[in-house]
Amino acid sequence: MRVGLTGGIASGKSTVSAILSELGAVVIDGDALAREVVERGTPGLQRVVEAFGSGILTAEGDLDRPALGEIVFADEARRKELESIVHPLVFERIVELEGSADPDALVVHDIPLLAESGRAPTFDAVLVVDVPVETQVQRMLELRGMTREDAEARVRAQATREQRLAIATHVIDNTGTLEDLRRRVLEVHAELVGGAA
Repeated sequence: MRVGLTGGIASGKSTVSAILSELGAVVIDGDALAREVVERGTPGLQRVVEAFGSGILTAEGDLDRPALGEIVFADEARRKELESIVHPLVFERIVELEGSADPDALVVHDIPLLAESGRAPTFDAVLVVDVPVETQVQRMLELRGMTREDAEARVRAQATREQRLAIATHVIDNTGTLEDLRRRVLEVHAELVGGAA
């Protein structure tokens, strides 16, 4: 069974992903793959440097994510240009990983921009980790040390809460405690595994 997992920045999607992994799901993490395809020495990083210049590299030759983030989160056209380089490379890796999973496995695709990609209908189920926008902003201020302006820009760069909820087959509310979150993920996992049987 193929499941899409998404949620806005600072919604707690990574925590949900980790819980599903503990429960035995095969988790394919779009964020991790997006980092992998632009690691030092990869063709992906070379293409990003060609598009954005060597100013987006650290002294060691790695991608300077904050420097690139300043460019792409301030300019939608530049963000789309970056996505046009990175997304096809990530998709290739996803196909490889999915192909190597056990046929009976619950395969969870952790995709931050699932609502934006239009790929929700390709999954058997879509899990949306949901919190109010102000909660997202507060978490970025407190946990990531961002300015309110940067945090709000990151939220605006993604689909709206309503757009994400519109693609959900299962909503995972993350406004309570970690224990509340774990309980809800266990419920959803049981439904999915039961539905796959």
